[in-house]
Amino acid sequence: MDSTSNSPDQIATAMIDVAQDLVAALSSDQRDSALWPFPSDEERRQWFYTPTDHGGLPLADMTSSQHRLVQRLLASVLSPRGYNTAALIQGQENVLDHLEGFRVDFGRERGRDPLLYWIAFFGTPDTEGPWGWRFGGHHLSLSITVIDGRVASTSPFFLGADPASAPLLGPHVHRPLGGLEDLGRELARSLSHDQAGQAILAPVPPLDLVTSNRTTLSEGDLPLPLNAIWRSRFEGELDRLMTEMDQNGAESIGLESAHVEAVRFTMAPKGIAAATLQPGQKEILRSLLESYVAMIHDDFADREAEKFVGERLDQMHFVWAGGLESGQPHYFRIQGGDLLAEYDCAQRNGNHVHTVWRDLSNDFGGDSLAAHYTDDHSHHG
Repeated sequence: MDSTSNSPDQIATAMIDVAQDLVAALSSDQRDSALWPFPSDEERRQWFYTPTDHGGLPLADMTSSQHRLVQRLLASVLSPRGYNTAALIQGQENVLDHLEGFRVDFGRERGRDPLLYWIAFFGTPDTEGPWGWRFGGHHLSLSITVIDGRVASTSPFFLGADPASAPLLGPHVHRPLGGLEDLGRELARSLSHDQAGQAILAPVPPLDLVTSNRTTLSEGDLPLPLNAIWRSRFEGELDRLMTEMDQNGAESIGLESAHVEAVRFTMAPKGIAAATLQPGQKEILRSLLESYVAMIHDDFADREAEKFVGERLDQMHFVWAGGLESGQPHYFRIQGGDLLAEYDCAQRNGNHVHTVWRDLSNDFGGDSLAAHYTDDHSHHG
């Protein structure tokens, strides 16, 4: 589909229909929680990946039929593999609760809860004008912006898994994000000695995403502490516990300040440029990037893929930190143009994944909204 067309997307129109059905199914009290005016940027541009209040209406306060409409809305913008992954991540809260002995609460009735995922709408779902929606909970955050019936942005898009790998019956394991990890490691292990000197920045990875859940990124950003990436900061014992979790996690993998400093975020990409990679290595990088965009519906994925096709792929830079063997804590980042993909698997001794896909100019529809308002202004004199 021509991304310059002004006609509504067929797939976006189907998504709008589901969104309208969901809004119509909400009670007055539920709408008070779920619906915000557009733009409401202070709230709309917030996103989280911790088990905090993500803002909006939680599944816990909805009926089963409303749950189905929420899942239909997710499926309308995600590819089948993307929806399957998102559904597995929601259900994995039960696996994590079991892993932690069914005792984590974060000061509420249940800390690991597959019903604590929130839906929020900004503006009115329609084929005219801008509006958006957000779905998020622990290890899942998706922000969608729609302008005049066309999906303008699908980022930030965050996925996580804890545990990253869990046993199933027989020889198989459950690895919701294993494909990304395997391709990232394959690329890192393919590097020659000289190439590795450019790409591998530290022998130990950061404990979390370097960019954390920031709305916008700035030169020199470093990972935020665990207790800073919740909607509101805890007090007393819970705050102390989270500080200890950060300290214990860093000690368990031998993380030092120099390791974190090495992967500090910079607007000029660090690492090895794709332009210098061998053809086979470049193909691995392309496959890795395609695996990210394959999470969303083909119509939208094609537009995201335009950011790294042809000569744009040569602009991408690849960074790695940590061990190269399976099971070792590790981190990688791909950055070029406005594109940023970040992946960290360092917590729980390398069995807890966080990854995010971002467009640094168009997250939350940034550039697209600016163009829309400029065009709208010119039409109205």
